[in-house]
Amino acid sequence: MDIGLDMDADLDRELASRDAALVRALRGGQPGAASAFYDQYAGGVLRTLRAALGADADVPDLLQEVFIRAIERIGDLDDCERVRSWLTTIAIFTARDHVRRRQRRNWLGLFSPDLGRARQHDPPSSEARFALREICDILQTLPPDERMAFLVRVVEGASLPDGAAACTTSLATFKRRLARAERQFLDAVRDRPTLRGWLEEGTRWGRETMDAGARPPDRESSTPT
Repeated sequence: MDIGLDMDADLDRELASRDAALVRALRGGQPGAASAFYDQYAGGVLRTLRAALGADADVPDLLQEVFIRAIERIGDLDDCERVRSWLTTIAIFTARDHVRRRQRRNWLGLFSPDLGRARQHDPPSSEARFALREICDILQTLPPDERMAFLVRVVEGASLPDGAAACTTSLATFKRRLARAERQFLDAVRDRPTLRGWLEEGTRWGRETMDAGARPPDRESSTPT
């Protein structure tokens, strides 16, 4: 008997029960429910927005927008225990809308003087912070659909079916986007020795994968769909 697996299962059930209770309280209009809802999930939503947008000055406002949308649509949530993936979906669409608005603004500003300056970074305080910054820089080079697939699956750890649902696409399309994103990500990592060394110490991409230039098989890719 694997005690660790039993403890993980118990924790998952406890989290699901807590999620369902928060959703019911919010739907019932209980005092303090909206604040508790925000406090419980703001951290995860913020990570999603930052992974999608990088160091964007509008992220705090977008975080508020996600929760305004979520609270307005809480009645549309079919499964109370899936509120986390549902919020991730809203965050992804909010980030995508923001990117499209920004692209339109950039297009309109093509003939305006360029007043922007290259983003400056403070010296990294640790190897992990440096690696995280480089990861975010690479993610910004990916096309929006591929970037969303990557952050939902790799950063947020969603299952393949949940990732496809979060990106509102078919499982096959989600897998193709994820494969392209991971291939582009690893190609970029190979040109950054410090980041490459840091990632090789992890569990998803080992030295063999980096050397071979191949994407490791997704653990769920062989699961019947």
